Amino acid sequence: MSYVSRCWEILERSKTGPIMDENDFLPKRFTPALKKLIREYDLKYDPATPCPSDEAMADRLFQAAVDLVVRVGYYNTDTHRIIQITPEEIREALYTAPRQYWVGGGRDARLFEHRMVEDRRPPFCILSPDITVDEKYHQSMCLAYLKEPLLDGLCGPILEETFGHLIESGGPTEISGCTQHIYNQKLAARLVGRPEVFMVAVGTAEHDSGQIAVSNEQWGVRKTDARLVGALTEFKTADTLLNRSLHYAQYGCHTGHLTGPIYGGWCLGSEGTAVTIAAYSLLGLVVHGATFNQHFPFHLNYGSNTTRELLWSIAMAGQALSRNTGLLYTSNGFANAGPMTRMLFLETAVHAMVSTVTGWHLWEMASTRNKYRNRATPLEARLGAEVGHAVARRGLTREQVNELASRLLAEYESMAADAPIGSEYHECYNPAKAVPTTEHLDLYKRVRDELAGLGLVFPY
Repeated sequence: MSYVSRCWEILERSKTGPIMDENDFLPKRFTPALKKLIREYDLKYDPATPCPSDEAMADRLFQAAVDLVVRVGYYNTDTHRIIQITPEEIREALYTAPRQYWVGGGRDARLFEHRMVEDRRPPFCILSPDITVDEKYHQSMCLAYLKEPLLDGLCGPILEETFGHLIESGGPTEISGCTQHIYNQKLAARLVGRPEVFMVAVGTAEHDSGQIAVSNEQWGVRKTDARLVGALTEFKTADTLLNRSLHYAQYGCHTGHLTGPIYGGWCLGSEGTAVTIAAYSLLGLVVHGATFNQHFPFHLNYGSNTTRELLWSIAMAGQALSRNTGLLYTSNGFANAGPMTRMLFLETAVHAMVSTVTGWHLWEMASTRNKYRNRATPLEARLGAEVGHAVARRGLTREQVNELASRLLAEYESMAADAPIGSEYHECYNPAKAVPTTEHLDLYKRVRDELAGLGLVFPY
């Protein structure tokens, strides 16, 4: 069954499935089922191994994820009904899902394919600042990221104003802002000689109308690009999100499923967060027809995923999906520290190495927990991509990465709660030329040399 055919069945169930009060869904259905599955499948977090290598547990975790989807379903907040999914549908969707896709076009085309645990093929690297940016810096930041040599795809910074007007969801300013966003990205790509590079666009869109407005092969989001459809935390969707999935499928572009399960919330601890990550990948495939899933699990208190509790979840979910599916999924780093700080570079390196060795592709890097405007630069993303390539090319094992990650965690983990927010883009980069300042580049080089001293062999 094609996704569009399945989509109509999903839409029907969102209107006819079991009805439930939204306030009851998480405390009475989702979390109790998750808690029971953690016990049933004997899933146990070990803080001493931020990068575990327990393959039997990874397989049990995958089965727990399947069971979670089947037992809980997906809640539509508009209809107050549960979209139920069967094990047979999951198996069919997994069997028929392609293990690879060509994205982008021309000489910028890249193969985006499933990775194995300890795969020696480097991860597909989507670079993104993951923050809002002043309108005057938007195109400069797009240019700066597109200059990165290991970039396979770009998700550009987010606009909050368009021509001086605050962007309001669902209104004409959103359509203007989304149009301005994709124009800036496409022009930047042409200026740096990468006119058909793969893009995930546009982050400025909050409403389905904003995304639909920029579907255009000539000047907008092309069919070789990707769009995102988010999940509402946890295990919830809405008609506006289902609208996106249907439009993406009928337009013919790639769909990315965006999820952020919260450690310390309804997902409970590390074990529950890992199960939820894997389950979201299954929901992305069955409900939204996703080409890939983008996951950014984060800590309820810190808002990041570079401490050991979340690294363990990322590592276990990655292994569960790698060993039991042919799906594609990107690990979206969320750091505590901000640009032009040693801590941010260390957090990025640890996130990239743990993700890469456990089967993930990379999406780097949201600094300062994605909370501060203008606080992101391509240099932390560059380091993450370089670390990912280094881990894969040298064939590092999970045990070796666990040792490296543990040493680096000791350098920054105690500062998670009060990490330095660093500097803004225009303080780290020359916006007119879209190049880093000498100070910023020197810090990046020093940290890279530190990592090389620990035995990480960079490809160049």
